[in-house]
Amino acid sequence: MKYRKLGRTGFEISEISLGTWQVGGKWGAPFDHANADRILNAAVDNGINFIDTADVYGDGGGESEQAVGRLVRSRSEQIYVASKCGRRLNPHVNESYTPQALRGFVEASLKNMGIEAIDLIQLHCPPTQVYYRPEIFAEFDKLIAEGKIRKLGVSVEKVEEALKAIEYENVDTVQIIFNMFRQRPAELFFEQVKKRNIGVIARVPLASGLLSGKFNKQTSFLPGDHRTFNRNGEAFDKGETFSGIDYNTGVDAVEELKKAFPGENMAQLALRWILSFNEVSCVIPGASSPDQLMANIEASGTSALNQSQIETVKAIYTKSIKPLVHHLW
Repeated sequence: MKYRKLGRTGFEISEISLGTWQVGGKWGAPFDHANADRILNAAVDNGINFIDTADVYGDGGGESEQAVGRLVRSRSEQIYVASKCGRRLNPHVNESYTPQALRGFVEASLKNMGIEAIDLIQLHCPPTQVYYRPEIFAEFDKLIAEGKIRKLGVSVEKVEEALKAIEYENVDTVQIIFNMFRQRPAELFFEQVKKRNIGVIARVPLASGLLSGKFNKQTSFLPGDHRTFNRNGEAFDKGETFSGIDYNTGVDAVEELKKAFPGENMAQLALRWILSFNEVSCVIPGASSPDQLMANIEASGTSALNQSQIETVKAIYTKSIKPLVHHLW
């Protein structure tokens, strides 16, 4: 495993880390704590030291945090825990965001995980207006002073939100969708990241599995899987599902990538592409089994893409994907 600095946090983290949205089982299936424990322990056994969770992950929320808490309490290694807050607000609108509500979520997460401090707490894709409210960000300085959190970050939907968030001096990291089908962050955002030494956590690296190359136009998903019910943004931001791309269009573009990179493991290629950008601190693919986890980890031992290969990916993106998504997020 290779390691990178998480911006100015001082944390040295595994470049392949673990996102735990579906760590207890496949999307749409019941949460399986035994399976979650196997995946999480296998991750640490193989050099992963940064785990990303959220208070809403798991059946009804909280179960992913519980599993991460068990892991941290049972291991002696340095494991950096990142969680998120805000998505429990109902309705999930700007007016629901208050310093008191967010403080309550942080304290609930600490209790849920059974730990004394969260290494990194992230606002969980709040409405755009929230990024323009200094009092929201100021509350986290108080939580840092109280020892309840160590660092603050944001998880965003849009580049605009990321650029606004890093204007706050206490925002040290940005979690953003960045993959072969979502390339806009590599423009102005990465330029600003370099200037400010912001940690970048790349999420949805495989475009909800699309970039694994394992799907075709006949592939079906469970009814409770967001890849079934959120293709048009019915439940949350459309960009979270297949990176906001029409499914059939995405399958066609993946076939173009397969032709351009014959014999390559597509999931590993997608992770290597992301890690070819030095601005990225880590990538957080999910895993629903230890085998899937191990396949992702193997990408850390392979070489980054060369400039010619990056240009090949860019050409396919520019032709098939960019006109559909680039301006939206």
